[in-house]
Amino acid sequence: MEGAVTVRVPAKVNVRLAVGAARPDGFHDLANVFLAVSLHDEVTVRPAQALTVTCEGPGADLVPLDGTNLAARAATLLAARHGIEPAVHIHIAKDIPVAGGMAGGSADGAGALLACDALWGLGSTRAELLDICAELGSDVPFSLVGGAALGTGRGERLAPLDTGGTFHWVFAVADGGLSTPAVYGEFDRLTAGTEVPAPEASPALLAALGSGDATALAAALANDLQPAALSLRPALKDTLDTGLAAGALAAIVSGSGPTTAYLVKDEESARAVAAALTASGTCRTARTATSPAAGATIL
Repeated sequence: MEGAVTVRVPAKVNVRLAVGAARPDGFHDLANVFLAVSLHDEVTVRPAQALTVTCEGPGADLVPLDGTNLAARAATLLAARHGIEPAVHIHIAKDIPVAGGMAGGSADGAGALLACDALWGLGSTRAELLDICAELGSDVPFSLVGGAALGTGRGERLAPLDTGGTFHWVFAVADGGLSTPAVYGEFDRLTAGTEVPAPEASPALLAALGSGDATALAAALANDLQPAALSLRPALKDTLDTGLAAGALAAIVSGSGPTTAYLVKDEESARAVAAALTASGTCRTARTATSPAAGATIL
């Protein structure tokens, strides 16, 4: 139990987020095509007198440091399953945008879970860890496995997907966050009285991922939460238009937003789109990344 364990965890982008009607439990059935991208948080756990959380990096002041933090909840759940005290200090080094629709909190939960399992020498199976991830939140299982996957149910049931190459992205980070429950609530308001189709991932999108064809993938990108995010934050349309005008193949709100994602053809194009977005004043900052990226990894 001595020393410390550090785990690196990736951000995600949803290349297809199909949302069904609200279920009786308040969740929505999803067909959620996840792609892990090369923006990472690092989560370090070490023995302590009691469970504590600290955080540094961009947006660290927005991260809760109490028991509601997903990393703290992960440590608590894992410890409870094994009848031990979650006596660890968890330190999160943020580089994934906070409250940005890129699953940064979920990534930290998956990272803390893997790190605590290693620190405590529990040797949990992948299935056991994924079970706890699903209890923590809909996006947490994917943060553990990374790569590319189709999430169904509320997104927690994962089927791995093949990717045929590297995709290049730019992410425009907005000022302030958007609450995921608020975006789903707006989705429900906007779709009230209409027939919401059952969610499914388009065969064209899955084929584009498998072939590594960025142009084909760009044509198939879709996010059913985008109208709701734009309704709550109309200024995001200017950001999306700026990226497209600068040469992006496609522009989309990432998850529930407010981060926007731009698929581009290569590294050079990524630099140009990021520079145009940064100069436009329509976002706080722009980051470049590639996908797929590995899931939670002990360093």
